[in-house]
Amino acid sequence: MRSTPDLIAATGLAIGGIFGLAGTFVASAPLRESLWAIDGVALVVATALLTMKYQRLGNDCVAAGFLTFLAGESLLLSGNAAGLEASVPSYVGGISLWAAALIMVSAPDTFALWMRLTAFIAAALFLASVGMVLWGTPLLPTSAPLPAAGYPFLVATFAGWIWTLVKPAR
Repeated sequence: MRSTPDLIAATGLAIGGIFGLAGTFVASAPLRESLWAIDGVALVVATALLTMKYQRLGNDCVAAGFLTFLAGESLLLSGNAAGLEASVPSYVGGISLWAAALIMVSAPDTFALWMRLTAFIAAALFLASVGMVLWGTPLLPTSAPLPAAGYPFLVATFAGWIWTLVKPAR
């Protein structure tokens, strides 16, 4: 039987992944902002719980990575209601922290190799997006191919983390 915090974290990751992706593809600004608000809160809760879990396990790098993800997600959440154009500064800060977090969580061999690879790919795509914005390319959170190409890799990483949380213990 999985612990309640593990199940809450897994649920938060699932809600975050589903609502985050859905928000990227809807045309309605109020609906997008609502989906992303739900996504952001769910991911903050999930990563707070994961921070505590991995800190208790003595895996400081992974715990700090989840804490960094929480900080990045908080930045994204704070800019969400401003609309796409106005949210770009907090978005760039948020995905910068996402990238750092994904690297921190995936550097140790705590998670399976495939999860670590999807995290590194997502981090690279988010860092490329950050660089483009900082050098003057007008990107929005919904722009394609970047940063949108990073979202499926992020959600695949979430799926791996969920699997890790809910799989039967050996």
